[in-house]
Amino acid sequence: MIYLDNAATTLYKPRAVEQAVRRAMYGAAGYARGGYAAAGRAGELVYACREQAAALFGVGEPERVIFTLNATHALNIAINALVKPDSRVIVSGYEHNAVMRPLTARNIEPTVLDTPLWDGAAMVSALKQALEHGADLMILSHVSNVFGSIAPLDEIAELLTAAGVPLILDASQSAGVAEIDVKRYPCLAAVCMPGHKALYGPMGTGILLALDARIAAKPLLTGGTGSLSEEMRQPDFLPDALESGTPNVPGIAGLAAGIAFVRAVTPAHIAGQERRLVHELVRALSRESKIECFAGKKQTGVLSFRVPGTPSEVLADMLSDEGVCTRAGLHCAPLAHRTAGTEDTGTVRLSLSFYSTARQLEQAADKVCRLVKKL
Repeated sequence: MIYLDNAATTLYKPRAVEQAVRRAMYGAAGYARGGYAAAGRAGELVYACREQAAALFGVGEPERVIFTLNATHALNIAINALVKPDSRVIVSGYEHNAVMRPLTARNIEPTVLDTPLWDGAAMVSALKQALEHGADLMILSHVSNVFGSIAPLDEIAELLTAAGVPLILDASQSAGVAEIDVKRYPCLAAVCMPGHKALYGPMGTGILLALDARIAAKPLLTGGTGSLSEEMRQPDFLPDALESGTPNVPGIAGLAAGIAFVRAVTPAHIAGQERRLVHELVRALSRESKIECFAGKKQTGVLSFRVPGTPSEVLADMLSDEGVCTRAGLHCAPLAHRTAGTEDTGTVRLSLSFYSTARQLEQAADKVCRLVKKL
């Protein structure tokens, strides 16, 4: 099997992740609910992960690291807290449904920065124009889950800081492969990410970096926290304000091991390796003239392609029969496809991880080209 669907979930993890999950499953329980040894271990494991994440992203206060089920959960918490019925929201043209559906549910029609793929300067220019009409919030997909294109975060953050507009950063595809130091961006209100992608943690884990005090004041869920049990109001301090119910301690323990791996290897090294491999993959696929690849200079290890006249789902099914795991269609991001002009056809997405190899990509490209020739 050649696994190239890492933008959905990294399948292959560091061995330490599995080991951490197993240890927590059989040695940790009663998080924040007991004084016995197993409860103490659960607390230590969870706090260790907070410290790992805080160190990776430059967060000075580990309690601002909030554990969620996934990035969608984190985005919903941030949007629930910061978006009001009359909020003027700006989004890029490459947002996932995890952003667009919560906005739609709140009857928000955001201003969309409808700019060409790979054109960061156009996105910055469009944002300048949008800010002239006023805005209360921007939500930005740091890296497109469809095309791997990297948004110009530095320039965008500079404009938002000057305008006094907060930013929710969707780091679903960038956390672990991009250097994100929250101290560099005063406008950041929240950073949302999954644990199961480029942080190499288990499924069912995610992180919200709650940097804006307003987020703690309006939790999405309320309930038991193990603190202030005598009061009927939700605690107003972090992390308790945003973490109700028993957390996924084994998953969080595994996530801590995944983040430790990323910190040891460094996001810059991981990104450089993926970028080199994806460029080689583009060259290999370009041998077949019928294949249209969506590739640019500022790209992560995510590559979309399509073959005119062939539904992307059909090609992905054919590749699956050949042992190549991909994703096809609109990838839960129809706005990105509309912006890039691929809404009608969708794309086949090949997405890499640190464990992808040049040999695997060569074999996958050969299979793609051979199948396309038969069409």
